[in-house]
Amino acid sequence: MSKIITIGVTDLSFHRVTASLISHVLTDMGFEAKRIYSPHQENFQKLKSGEVDILSSAWLPSSHGIYKADVEEVAPLLELGLHYSPYALWGVPDYVPEEAVSQVDDLLKLDVIERMNKDIQGINPGAGITRFSIEMMEQYHLSDAGYQFHIGTEEDCFTAYEHAVANNEWLVVPLWKPQFLHHKFTIREIIEPKALLGIVDRAVLLLRQDRAEKFTSDQLAQLDELRFSNEIIAELDYKVCREGQALDVVTRNWLDK
Repeated sequence: MSKIITIGVTDLSFHRVTASLISHVLTDMGFEAKRIYSPHQENFQKLKSGEVDILSSAWLPSSHGIYKADVEEVAPLLELGLHYSPYALWGVPDYVPEEAVSQVDDLLKLDVIERMNKDIQGINPGAGITRFSIEMMEQYHLSDAGYQFHIGTEEDCFTAYEHAVANNEWLVVPLWKPQFLHHKFTIREIIEPKALLGIVDRAVLLLRQDRAEKFTSDQLAQLDELRFSNEIIAELDYKVCREGQALDVVTRNWLDK
């Protein structure tokens, strides 16, 4: 009878892609991989309570470091693998001239204010990019210039960008890598001098140390050797989210190749 490994998955598309890859690897090891999908903070709470054995993927140290520290108050964790190197960004479509908007302060220029869509559509409140963006709105006094940051779903964010590009509108998108929009669009990152967006993180698998006994040392080493990339995750994410291909089929095909 196969052992069950329960994976906590942050319920965003690129996290689902990575967790699918991990699930296939665990299945190939002989485990039954069960996935539980939750928002950011709830995902870590389930790791803390022991409802899940492992979490895919934690962004450390910037985005999810505070959540990891909270879990480790009761349960020491092992970091395994390097799934990709994520980071948060604010970007604009490549047709917005760089001489007009190259850094966040440029959003306050009068000619840019007149041209820019001032609705900045974010995602859920627990995401690092959301926390960072709210701080940026305050630190750069963007609200005073008429900008508004909106919390919403990831699809709210992505479709707002696609709709704006279809209409050749100027807008700012609070985003990150890896994300499927980068596979189709050239999104130019704008400079953020105050370093409020964090640093380049490590996306890793977090395993409760008290569940490590479920694995052999060779299996732990195999999980620790897993390496994907921002570009690979973005491409697979695009195949699922915009081409409508089945998640587990897309990831299985990639692993088999």
